[in-house]
Amino acid sequence: MLLVKPAKNIRSRFLESNDFALSDEAYRSLRDQDKDQCILITGESGAGKTEASKLVMSYVAAVCGKGAEVNQVKEQLLQSNPVLEAFGNAKTVRNDNSSRFGKYMDIEFDFKGDPLGGVISNYLLEKSRVVKQPRGERNFHIFYQILSGASEDFLCKLKLERDFSRYNYLGLDSAKVNGVDDAANFRTVRNAMQIVGFMDHETQSVFEVVAAVLKLGNIEFKPESRVNGLDESKIKDKNELKEICELTGIDQSVLERAFSFRTVEAKQEKVSTTLNVAQAYYARDALAKNLYSRLFSWLVTRINESIKAQTKVRKKVMGVLDIYGFEIFEDNSFEQFIINYCNEKLQQIFIELTLKEEQEEYIREGIEWTHIEYFNNAIICDLIENNQTGILAMLDEECLRPGTVTDDTFLEKLNQVCATHQHFESRMSKCSRFLNDTTLPHSCFRIQHYAGKVMYQVEGFVDKNNDLLYRDLSQAMWKASHSLIKALFPEGNPAKINLKRPPTAGSQFKASVATLMKNLQTKNPNYIRCIKPNDKKAAHIFNDALVCHQIRYLGLLENVRVRRAGYAFRQAYEPCLERTGVEVLFNELEIPEEEFSFGRSKIFIRNPRTLFKLEDLRKQRLEDLATLIEKIYRGWKCRTRFLLMKKSQIVIAAWFRRYAQQKKYQKIKSSAIIVQSYIRGWKARKLLRELKHQKRCNEAATIIAAYWHGTQARRELRRLKEEARNKHAIAVIWAYWLGYKMQKYFLEMKNKMPSLSPIDKNWPARPYLFLDSTHKELKRIFHLWRCKKYRDQFTDQQKLIYEEKLEASELFKDKKALYPASVGQPFQGAYLEISKNPKYKKLKDAVDEKIIIAEVVNKINRANGKATSRIFLLTKNNVLLADQKSGNIKSEVPLGDVTKVSMSSQNDGFFAVHLKEGSGAASKGDFLLSSDHLIEMATKLYRTTLSQTKQKLNIEISDEFLVQFRQDKVCVKFIQGSQKNGNIPTCKRKNNRLLEVAVP
Repeated sequence: MLLVKPAKNIRSRFLESNDFALSDEAYRSLRDQDKDQCILITGESGAGKTEASKLVMSYVAAVCGKGAEVNQVKEQLLQSNPVLEAFGNAKTVRNDNSSRFGKYMDIEFDFKGDPLGGVISNYLLEKSRVVKQPRGERNFHIFYQILSGASEDFLCKLKLERDFSRYNYLGLDSAKVNGVDDAANFRTVRNAMQIVGFMDHETQSVFEVVAAVLKLGNIEFKPESRVNGLDESKIKDKNELKEICELTGIDQSVLERAFSFRTVEAKQEKVSTTLNVAQAYYARDALAKNLYSRLFSWLVTRINESIKAQTKVRKKVMGVLDIYGFEIFEDNSFEQFIINYCNEKLQQIFIELTLKEEQEEYIREGIEWTHIEYFNNAIICDLIENNQTGILAMLDEECLRPGTVTDDTFLEKLNQVCATHQHFESRMSKCSRFLNDTTLPHSCFRIQHYAGKVMYQVEGFVDKNNDLLYRDLSQAMWKASHSLIKALFPEGNPAKINLKRPPTAGSQFKASVATLMKNLQTKNPNYIRCIKPNDKKAAHIFNDALVCHQIRYLGLLENVRVRRAGYAFRQAYEPCLERTGVEVLFNELEIPEEEFSFGRSKIFIRNPRTLFKLEDLRKQRLEDLATLIEKIYRGWKCRTRFLLMKKSQIVIAAWFRRYAQQKKYQKIKSSAIIVQSYIRGWKARKLLRELKHQKRCNEAATIIAAYWHGTQARRELRRLKEEARNKHAIAVIWAYWLGYKMQKYFLEMKNKMPSLSPIDKNWPARPYLFLDSTHKELKRIFHLWRCKKYRDQFTDQQKLIYEEKLEASELFKDKKALYPASVGQPFQGAYLEISKNPKYKKLKDAVDEKIIIAEVVNKINRANGKATSRIFLLTKNNVLLADQKSGNIKSEVPLGDVTKVSMSSQNDGFFAVHLKEGSGAASKGDFLLSSDHLIEMATKLYRTTLSQTKQKLNIEISDEFLVQFRQDKVCVKFIQGSQKNGNIPTCKRKNNRLLEVAVP
């Protein structure tokens, strides 16, 4: 889809609705047809591309779904624009808000069409603007916004002043722009950074870097003669340098040297040369440009971290390309050359997909077609990007060539290679037709682009393509304590020095454009062509000649001809119907034959009205089908409910019948009981009369029996009394005997008691079997009593020692073969008299805490298994390793960073101290040590860590464990074997990931 629209200064609601219409078409195609889309917004500088991209983003955000999570994603996507505009846009003579970088955003959606996140790619920030702006233009917006909108306190923290004239990098002729409120925009930017997800310290760091860039422009140099006659540069006023160093956390002497000297490194040599004033200014500007450019790339990466999709489900993608427009200025340099090359590539992809591809498709499909001529700018793209004879290739070749390389030598090479090209013009070329062209200076060349001729001044091409930053400055930035600046210059790390020449700016941009083109070709394109109505940045002025010129070179006339002669819509038969089905459908709908054509694999529809009619019919049919589905579903639901109610009715009826039958049975049963009770009453009365007669006969027999039973009872009572007297006498005798035996037992125990030593296991034998449980309980009580008596004699120091011994028993008993030998050894702790030995005075002064243990250990080199003597110190808060000879502290680890101690189960003194990942001490890996007092050291480390961190230290006992070695893990394995060194364990590196310890 193609949309042509004029710039914002004559925009109407109708034109905005056109933006929305194209966005709506792209969004619905993505959501309903599952086709990835891209919207390409192109046009000259100042034509309204940035505003069009904002309208596209706003519309997509408006039509998407709702919900807290979806709204947050949409808000972050929208708020990324103010941040990138502040840092990447600037006022030019053509545009008050010109994008000085290219932006391509992939917005990712789920299957419902709700946004999941996005990814932003940026292309070639015009970083030369940081140090120099053409007349009538400004630096990037953010510099003016900070100085205008920041509070006095904030400016004081950044060491800035509100006056624009104080800074050499800010042009004063256009510092204020009519209609632009920099102070309000600064507040908008800070709020947007907060919404996108920047933390407060990140925002502060970003503005500190911006302030440092601004103040770099105020550093000035003066020449100073040396003894050998050469001039070197010196900084005039070091106050600015001091404030920059305070902002960035760089040592002032380091940065000052980097501005005065340049170190060139070869394979085995380092050569340091002094910089003259011109070279010093070049180094300053190069640092400012690189610092700002890398900050901008970091901002894009940081925004991507916040807006990226969190889910890993398959995503639909809509790309929005807002890239710098074609530029023709009074002075055109390397930046305009690269920008116009990008626009040539975008024009080429437009030609490929709309003019060339569409006409070729008609021919492939067998559609009758008359070819429409158009200008193909592939020849211009080849002039610039050809790998052998292209201008970029010549520029790279010249930059890499040894010897003297200047812009003039580069122009000479172009004049030799490109002289015969019909779109290349140079007064110094072999082509004589330009020798007398006074409009073409000798130091320039001209390219006839698709949008017109552009004359480029060759001055600065080589330097800007090299994009050289002295290694001394990179290393100075890496040494900064400012975390953001250090992260921006990873090549400054001395451990990662790379002597390979970095790729040139031109080759990097060429590769980025190639990747962008491949990405765009995988998506369905939608074009917004922005037309600039006038060159005055004024409203209500329409320059016919300018507009017609843009329409012609954009190929819009040819595109309209192709569209009018061709077909508005096409689709393969399979997604719609088979070909036969399509023919039947069109015949049934009585669509005129001139409105469509059947291709070999696609159906082509000429008039959009026909397409809209088909879409309306499809929509109506879908509604009918939805009604049918709803009707069938409702019938099924009602039928299911009826069957359920019927089943329930049957169950209820069955239970009711059962209840009625039980009720009837209860009535019959109660009647039978009444009849039965009457019969039983009659029988009872009859039986009672018979019993009364028998009662008189039985009374006499009962009285005789009672007298007889009374006589027998009195006799039994006398017998029981006699028996009770005998049992009582026996019990008294037994009690006296038992008391005598117990008295004798305790008297004997008194004379046979063992010693009060807790380790004495002697105990008198049991004299009687019935005293067995008493004898054992008495032994237990006595042992507890003498242990308490023994403990009461301890001093506080002795109690601490025995507590440590008890802790060691719980940790290592029956687990570590070395433990039994340590039981009889006292825990001394201070094996080195650090406070008394003058050899350790330096170490004593460096440690201001109480030393819990001081011992000489062997530190195992994980690379080769060799041992180095180190002093191991354990204090209340830290573990320290110091050099045994010099006393210098090599490593200091807070106890909170110690996560685990590992050792083997065998009779050796090796142990590993594992450190928390990400901590400062863990950068080189864990410690692998060996000690003669392993049990004591591990016990004291365990107790001290528990006391300070309230967490138990993990003690791992295993004959095979892993230790961290820089970025790798090394396995330490303990084996049994005979040793040449007698009873001393040895350690040997087997391979890159195995360290073997042989234990005798």
